[in-house]
Amino acid sequence: MLVIPYVYIAAVYTAIYLLVRAAVSLRNKKIDWKREMLHILMYINLIVIIYFTFSPLCLDLNEIFNCRINLIPFVYLLDYDSGAHMIYNVFGNIFMFVPTGIVLPVLYKRLDNFFKVLGTGFLISLSIEILQLPFADRASDVDDLIMNTLGVATGYVIYMIVRYAKNPGKQKANLPGVLKQR
Repeated sequence: MLVIPYVYIAAVYTAIYLLVRAAVSLRNKKIDWKREMLHILMYINLIVIIYFTFSPLCLDLNEIFNCRINLIPFVYLLDYDSGAHMIYNVFGNIFMFVPTGIVLPVLYKRLDNFFKVLGTGFLISLSIEILQLPFADRASDVDDLIMNTLGVATGYVIYMIVRYAKNPGKQKANLPGVLKQR
C-alpha cells in the first residue's frame, strides 16, 4: 500500500494553483488584488476540504475501486460510537463548506442567486464523493453530500445577510422566501 502524505498533495495542488493564477495574471496584465485575495480564500477553503476528505491518501492496487458507498440518507448517522463523533461528522461537513457559500457569489458574479450557488456547491461536493470511489480507505456517502450542500446554503445565507446589512433597501435579496424586498 502506498500512502501519500497530505504535504505532497497540497504541494501539487499549490503548484497547479500558482501556475493557473500566473497565467491569468500574465494574460490580464493588471492584477486586481481584491479579487486575488478572494481566489486565495477559495484556494485555502479547497485545501482544507481536501485535507479532511482525502488525507492521508492511501493507494492499494489490490483494493482499488473496492468502493464503500452509502446512498441511503442518514442511515449511518446513529451508528457512531458516540454522540460526539456524530456531531463532529455532521457539523464538520457543514462548517467545512460554509466558506464556499460565502466566497462563490463574491468571486463569480454569474452565481448571483441561491440556487446557482447551491448547485455549484452540490457539484463540488459530488465531485469529491466521486473522487473518493477508487480509494479503499474512503467512503462515498450521501450524508456528506447533504451536509456539505447545507454548509454551502448556510454560507450563502450569511453572505446575503452581510450584503443586505451593508446596503439595506438597495439590493433585492436572492433567497427563496428570505429577506424579500419590501
